[in-house]
Amino acid sequence: MKFTANNQSEYTHYQVNEELPLLEWLLKNINQSRSKLKATLQGNGIKVEGKTVTQYDYPLKKGMRISISKSKKANLFKSRYVKIVYEDRYLVVVEKEVGILSMAAGHSSLNVKRVLDDYFRKSGQKCRAHVVHRLDRDTSGLLIYAKDMETEQILEHNWQDIVYDRRYVAVVSGEMENDEGTVASWLKDNAAYITYSSPVDNGGKYAVTHYRVLDRTTEHSLVEYQLETGRKNQIRVHSADMGHPVCGDIKYGNGDDPIHRLCLHAYMLCFWHPVTREKMEFSTQIPASFRHVFK
Repeated sequence: MKFTANNQSEYTHYQVNEELPLLEWLLKNINQSRSKLKATLQGNGIKVEGKTVTQYDYPLKKGMRISISKSKKANLFKSRYVKIVYEDRYLVVVEKEVGILSMAAGHSSLNVKRVLDDYFRKSGQKCRAHVVHRLDRDTSGLLIYAKDMETEQILEHNWQDIVYDRRYVAVVSGEMENDEGTVASWLKDNAAYITYSSPVDNGGKYAVTHYRVLDRTTEHSLVEYQLETGRKNQIRVHSADMGHPVCGDIKYGNGDDPIHRLCLHAYMLCFWHPVTREKMEFSTQIPASFRHVFK
């Protein structure tokens, strides 16, 4: 039943062998009191399939992976902008909200790296958060941070080989004509840091985006984007290229702003663990506000 996990891991891993509500399964399989298990749940110390769950009656299915924190560190992490979805001794995967930078820029104090460094310090972990990739302040979703320089270097230098699937979901303006397709172009920044797209080589970087429509109305489309390359502003520029810019995009959009935010969310991140080589797959819910546009 137990997953083989690194001895240094902060979590003990289990595999679900019968379908029960979460608390019921824990009481049956984990040798701890009801009050202690409830406290661990409330303290964000239990994950199902890599995602923190606090709901007692969360429905479990056979084969699901449950991770239980070995320490009280989970209780030390509190942020309205950042949620830890996975953590081990080498890296941490977080889901960030809109309105927070991935790392410090200028005098802005609100950034994910600072939030994580503060948590590591409070929980007695002798490490710092090392930025591996970024999301714009107004984009929400999944990010990886390395806990040491060595892991950061492995991820940075082998990113294309390590990350095998990255997907975003967006609400775009207008009704998409095709159900799926691919956009490819060369992207280059001008002096004002606006990214320009060209069908022919403009001295920029070649970018490839695959898309699939999940839902649509006559006014908007809900689109999944799969990145083949990870260029700056790639999805936002390619969406605008198609004549269906991301809603709420003040840089490349058309003023269509149904929920008063940039409607772009990094919802899937799959990679080979840089140290253990284990297959790591993370996904989040499509934001409820995105779904609401299609009610």
